[in-house]
Amino acid sequence: MSEVVLETNLEDVKLLKRGKVRDVYDLDDKLLIVATDRISAFDVILPNGIPGKGEVLTQISLFWFEKTKDI
Repeated sequence: MSEVVLETNLEDVKLLKRGKVRDVYDLDDKLLIVATDRISAFDVILPNGIPGKGEVLTQISLFWFEKTKDI
């Protein structure tokens, strides 16, 4: 079974926010948004995650960023 990523900790990078499923880091003039495998339901973060969920969320975001790049 794949490892579940419930939290990220990037050394030497300032964590701005830990949301329900994403961690946001400050890269000076940019933001790094990391999708994790956390699950939330009704604004509650559940203790277990879904392996690969963060990767799928990132792939969906990349798809839509590409589709809307000319907007």
